[in-house]
Amino acid sequence: MRRSLWLPPLLLGGAAAIVVVFAHRGSLDPGEAAVLSGANLARRVREHLALSAVSTALAVAVAVPTGVAVTRPRLRRFAPPVLGLANAGQTVPTVAMLALVFALTGKVGFGTAVVALWAYSLLPVLRNTLAGLSSVDPAALEAARGMGMSPGQVLARVELPLAWPVLVAGIRTAAVVNVGTAALATFVGAGGLGAIIEVGIDNQRDRILYAGASLTALLALAADWTIATLAALTARSRNA
Repeated sequence: MRRSLWLPPLLLGGAAAIVVVFAHRGSLDPGEAAVLSGANLARRVREHLALSAVSTALAVAVAVPTGVAVTRPRLRRFAPPVLGLANAGQTVPTVAMLALVFALTGKVGFGTAVVALWAYSLLPVLRNTLAGLSSVDPAALEAARGMGMSPGQVLARVELPLAWPVLVAGIRTAAVVNVGTAALATFVGAGGLGAIIEVGIDNQRDRILYAGASLTALLALAADWTIATLAALTARSRNA
């Protein structure tokens, strides 16, 4: 377990270092040097992380309580339309979603990109919340009620712990999807690593393009590992 904690970030850090070294090998013209400078790369990574983290956190904050609510007996009939609404958000192409949010708000920048990414990432979290809670063994629920637990206690002590692995899988999916799609946030002036990729495409600079794309992929892997590790540590502490 200890090795599994430190080995992936070590490998990801090493891969990121290789990308940076590759980006700076040989001679760079002034334009390439400015785009691939350490300060600019760090700024774009911070922007990308902020876009992905905020939109994923908002998706979890909305989708998990909504999923819990529509699995309650009195509200169960609302589950299909709620799931259909979340599905509509992901069926719209990301660029179209960004354009739609921009058209509705008339603004560009961080907020517009976060709203679009949030709408795009609701479905996996909501779907897995519903699937996880629906898969809980009715016998376990009946036993909990027989022990005198209130509905809130049954939810907190039985349903959510049993649904936790499925729920976390949805959060991991949303986070990875958000890291990838956040590269398109550059089209609404939100920055991120997509700005580096865009420069590489527009100016036909493969070095810049590969650096931006590689760092985006590494961030997606890092997000997946981070959430999986936090979930495992949470489950371990709960079972201790």
